[in-house]
Amino acid sequence: MKADAPGSAVEARRLEPGASPYLLTLRKELAERSLRRLAVFQLGDLDVEVAQGTDSVWALIRRPDRGGVALRAAYAPQGTARALRPGKDEAARIEVRSPIGVHAISFRIGDTDLHRLRVTVDLTPSAPLLVPFLPRDLYPLDDKDDPAGAKGHVEAAQRGLNTGLLYLVMDEPGFGNLLYFQNLTAMNRYYAATHTAPDGAVGGEWPELGYLPPSPPQSGTPPVNPLPAGETVTISDAILIVRDCPAKNERDIARLFLQQLSSAYALIDKPETEFRDWAGRAERTLVDLMNSPKATVRHYGHLYVHPYTDSEYPDIMVQLALIAALHDYAKWLGKPVAMETELKKGLGRFHDAKLGTLRRYLPNVGKDKDPDAVDSWYLYHPLLNLGRLALDGDAEARSLLLGSIDYAIKAARHFDYRWPIQFKIDDFSIITATANDDRGQTDVGGLYAYVMLQCFELTDDKRYLDEARAAIEVAKGMRFNLNYQANLTAWGAAACLRLWRITAASEHLEQSYVYLASFFHNCEIWKSEIGAARHYSNFLGATCLQDAPYMAMYECYDSFSAFERYLRDGGPDIEPAVRTLVSEYCRYALDRAWYYYPDALPRKILAAQIRNGHIDRSLSFPLEDLYPDGQPAGQVGQEVYGAGAAFTFATRSQYWVEGAPFRLFCDHFIRQMERTAEHVLSIQVEGADGYEVDLSILRLPRRRMPAVKLSSIDGDEVRPIGRSDRRIDYRVPARGQFVLRWKPAKGRGS
Repeated sequence: MKADAPGSAVEARRLEPGASPYLLTLRKELAERSLRRLAVFQLGDLDVEVAQGTDSVWALIRRPDRGGVALRAAYAPQGTARALRPGKDEAARIEVRSPIGVHAISFRIGDTDLHRLRVTVDLTPSAPLLVPFLPRDLYPLDDKDDPAGAKGHVEAAQRGLNTGLLYLVMDEPGFGNLLYFQNLTAMNRYYAATHTAPDGAVGGEWPELGYLPPSPPQSGTPPVNPLPAGETVTISDAILIVRDCPAKNERDIARLFLQQLSSAYALIDKPETEFRDWAGRAERTLVDLMNSPKATVRHYGHLYVHPYTDSEYPDIMVQLALIAALHDYAKWLGKPVAMETELKKGLGRFHDAKLGTLRRYLPNVGKDKDPDAVDSWYLYHPLLNLGRLALDGDAEARSLLLGSIDYAIKAARHFDYRWPIQFKIDDFSIITATANDDRGQTDVGGLYAYVMLQCFELTDDKRYLDEARAAIEVAKGMRFNLNYQANLTAWGAAACLRLWRITAASEHLEQSYVYLASFFHNCEIWKSEIGAARHYSNFLGATCLQDAPYMAMYECYDSFSAFERYLRDGGPDIEPAVRTLVSEYCRYALDRAWYYYPDALPRKILAAQIRNGHIDRSLSFPLEDLYPDGQPAGQVGQEVYGAGAAFTFATRSQYWVEGAPFRLFCDHFIRQMERTAEHVLSIQVEGADGYEVDLSILRLPRRRMPAVKLSSIDGDEVRPIGRSDRRIDYRVPARGQFVLRWKPAKGRGS
């Protein structure tokens, strides 16, 4: 059969809905075999050819007879490329000289079981360089090297300023699954010089995919912000992870995505974390809660917490979020906290005996609020915190939970476990059905399932177990669109894992990976230095909603709480890649969350226009919102309801040692501590293999620091990385067992 001639009707159809000049140029060069080879190397069973075309240098990654991808390593029209001697960790190094300047391209390959290629491109401009446009860099290829012939689909792409990633599946030919990860941290100098941000920069339309470097908006008078002449700047740092493993279903896709994401994560430079005194922050927060008139208000003779600083009506989610955190703090202190007791007294006023449910607002809420309106997640999150209290022996919490649970089930069944954004609590009429992306609160089912499993644990009533299963079943098929609100997705993952522990059905463990894949798709796995963002950390933060432009404190620390339970229930049975990502999220949360407090930020970057209340830097309450693009912090307001963060982080990062003059700090969860002798402590950390944790000895007030020795289980001494009269710091493997010995100091310290 005669092949179709270029320009024929068949060829035109294959290029619908259209093709850019860059795609057409690559297609022609591959068809004519006109690319000039510069280097070749192996990536496992993949062949990699580096070659130069008329305007670009390409890396052609092929699986024999099964297609491949073309990665544009450098766009340099009229350039002359040559291969240089590779560095000790490089597979190839290419230099391109063109009118633009000099491109230096480094190719590095991984030595893991996954096919891992990293291509880093540095540009030294020959003149002050304006960048009106640079083309995308990734094109799937069929088995004849035709970018128009490959068939497949994109499972996930960058959302807003989240991680610059693209996850695609090649259906025909069967090249495999590809994670494209752009290390946006490396391009901070480019964004600063061009006054741009990588908002939605990684994506595209098949077959023209990958990274679209941000450029200033073009107009009659475009911005003039060049890359400086003679200064080297990184313009791309692409990591490609290829799996020759066809996915069977969405659970398999999620598992492979997490494995590949963890592999890319291992390659990038990560910001250093700092010790954060969350116990000290908790003390200050409690004082402010008790003493500031901006924190609380009285109704019906009871004390309630404002949602924001001196603003908004008390609601049930806010009260129970703070009560649960205070409850954990009281247990950690080993004595009651009066504020927890005081706040619990007024909970009954939220209960509607006629409907048999908790309402969002008190009966006397102002006329500017609809007393019947409730966000779907607001119905269930208070029940989760009641469940936490009830499982800890609180009889009143148990009564309030079980007195509200039938209505909660009725609502779930009414909506067929597919909840809208907002509805009327008295008749289930829908106020807002979907968000801007035509989705309701897609992850409420996971939160609901967790509440049902709490009730099952409390009562042993099988109907709660059946409800949990039903909600998780309906969530299937949402893939990377499962996440609506970060903390709800995290609780969904925890619910799936607990359901697996109860039923031993492996599909529930695997479904937890679907929740986690959606969660980490919505994270910012890069460190922004754009504008005000250089004053805080966004690394590994999750945007609070699927389409939100900012990270929020409440979602941050509530996800942290859910992940603590996930790791505890998962034990050694979860995927190593999952353990890595979840553990690292929690580790960075302990560091990153410190910057939500306005006293930790320069005054000049705080928002002047506040949506709720005002910002008071003297109060130890966190801001709601931090932005990766450097917008003013705290535009939404200062969260009193986020004050529980300090108590949660303190109780999960600092550990008492009975009778000792110190506490332990660890930025990973300590799974076991055993006193093997009066002054000997065995410590077991269950983090991720290949990573490290920070472990510190914190001297208690008015005590003296003892002489301490930390060693591995094999007896090798661990040397401190820092020491002061108040703290001794160590860095140890994240997965291992250690022995701490101490000799009490004589006398008392100050």
